[in-house]
Order: sequence, then C-alpha cells, then structure tokens
Amino acid sequence: MEIRPALPEELDLIMELYSRGRQFMRQSGNENQWINGYPSRTLIEEDLRQGRCFLALEEGETAAVFCFFRGEEPSYREIDGAWISDGPYGVVHRIVSTGQRSGIVQTCTDWCLAQCHSLKIDTHRDNLPMRRALERCGFSYCGVIVIEDGTQRLAYQKIV
Repeated sequence: MEIRPALPEELDLIMELYSRGRQFMRQSGNENQWINGYPSRTLIEEDLRQGRCFLALEEGETAAVFCFFRGEEPSYREIDGAWISDGPYGVVHRIVSTGQRSGIVQTCTDWCLAQCHSLKIDTHRDNLPMRRALERCGFSYCGVIVIEDGTQRLAYQKIV
C-alpha cells in the first residue's frame, strides 16, 4: 500500500469519504462523533494547505484518508490519565477508509510511526470500531482528553 500526501484536486473525493465515514458511524451506533458537518471542507482544505492530509492507495485506488502531523496537539496538553511518554510525538486525526479493505488503521498508523516513533490518537467513546482497531494495533489507552468543542475523547498512544 502506498501512502502519499493528498492533492488539492482530490478534495471532492476526500469529502465523499468523510461523508461515508459519518454514515458508517451512525450505522454502528456512534451518533455523536463527526456531527454538524465535521470535518468541514474548510478544515480539510487547511489540512491540504498544511501538508497534513494523506491518502492510502491500494493499486492506485484510494483506500483511506487521514490527517497526520508531528508536533503538539493542544487538546493533548491535559489528560485525565497519563500519556506513556511526554516526548515528541505525531498525531493522527480524521482517519476514514472506503471500507473495502481490512487493516487500514494498522497500515496508516504503522506508516505514521515510521515517521515519528511515538503516536497519539483519540476517538469518541461511542466509536467502538476505532477503539477495537486501536487495541488490535497495539495502542495503549491513556485516559480522557477534552477537545476544542468541549467534548471528551478517549486518548491512546503507541511508541516503537
């Protein structure tokens, strides 16, 4: 599988994937994450400008999209719990797949870990598929963080 930066001309495809992701969340009992149009087109345009929006491709076809960057995530400064390490880390946000291939979270997070060696990610309490995927990938549950909109997320970290 190839992972590469997404291109601005792929914005419509990316937004379609996020739309499908919202539908999947609702179907799997996650009614409270990615609501009110999140992630917005404006947010994804900013991800593209910042070079932090990535596509996972299988045989040239898009299999997933995600946001990845190295640096501080303000929402991770305070945690009800404890991070494994407070050293430098990468962050994954907004990962969504086409649903056509299993193991996408593993593939994408392994690629991210190869870039930074310490990776943090969070998800909504109701996002059971993502929570299971993170556990299968060897992430450790670290505690609860509060994101910008004031809602809680479960925080995970993995170090290689």
